[in-house]
Amino acid sequence: MFKRRIDDSFVSILAASILISACSSFEAQSDSPKMSVGAGAPVSAAAETPPVGTTAADAADDPAIWVDPANPQRGVIVGTDKKSGLYVYDLSGKQLQYLAGGLPNNVDLREGFPTPAGVRVLVAASDRGRPGAGAALFLLDPATLKLDFWGAIPVDLVEPYGLCVANRDGTFLVIVNGTDGQVRQMRIAAGPDGKPQVAEERRFSVPTQPEGCVADEAANRLYLGEEGAGIWRFDLGSVATPGVLFAKAPSAELAPDVEGLALLKDGAATWLIASSQGDSAFAVYRVDGPEPQYRGRFSVVQTGGIDAVTGTDGVAALGGVVGGFPEGLVVMQDDVDEGPAGARQNFKLVDWREVKKALGL
Repeated sequence: MFKRRIDDSFVSILAASILISACSSFEAQSDSPKMSVGAGAPVSAAAETPPVGTTAADAADDPAIWVDPANPQRGVIVGTDKKSGLYVYDLSGKQLQYLAGGLPNNVDLREGFPTPAGVRVLVAASDRGRPGAGAALFLLDPATLKLDFWGAIPVDLVEPYGLCVANRDGTFLVIVNGTDGQVRQMRIAAGPDGKPQVAEERRFSVPTQPEGCVADEAANRLYLGEEGAGIWRFDLGSVATPGVLFAKAPSAELAPDVEGLALLKDGAATWLIASSQGDSAFAVYRVDGPEPQYRGRFSVVQTGGIDAVTGTDGVAALGGVVGGFPEGLVVMQDDVDEGPAGARQNFKLVDWREVKKALGL
């Protein structure tokens, strides 16, 4: 059943409209520059990436993590510079590669993608910079860890914004949302000629601007953040079905904007991590049961030479052994990196054990 009251919807739409009207298109300014450190349970970052190359205004936005299933010490973190292209880092935050091109906002990936040249990691980014395109596709070679541009695909959205990728029983999906609330879910495959084959599978919407999304294929669920209203849960099917708004914003859990969403599997538990940009915190929910259970909030504070995470945007997470992180890694964007290069943007790396300890998970 569609669980949303009309009065709640009106308040959410009004609040989000005010937030959206305050920002210019394509985010010429950072959403929340020089915010204070969040009030969540304090955790420390273990490492950070160099600042992205763009030196003015909002630039870094969203990360994604891949680990070699045969050797969890090998892997990459892919991060967007929404003004210029994609960065590839190793699992300690060291830059390995930079791919210029487009205006990529959100990025996500899935391994095991079949192509005529062999199995690759499919990497996709919402893109507002390539004419006629709404998403850019890339292929990561798991043998060399090299990322290459594969192709751009059109998406009929006013302004492509958020994105996530899924592998639903061998069918690879790219899900893109727009600033007007519209969502498009597309099947992606590599044709015999090696080029992308794209087919729209379904379309649906939320009342106001969304961005972060993440798929839980094992549970057949899709989570979508509506920036000024909260977090939705949908079925990850091929037919549009009503969603449930299970975590509202503004609330004690989430302060708009609701930004990145990430899932982390740790043993029998599946955890949803949501960026609460309005107060520089992250809300954590256990979502492997029939209903999500809110379990607390954390914030990344200054430790040693690594500054605090403030005004956070995108977030990614991966459980299990991830390089030097034995139980999992959380990577998030820092809106104002107070480093030697000045106040810019980068990505922080947090040991999942620190989050579990802080929240008693």
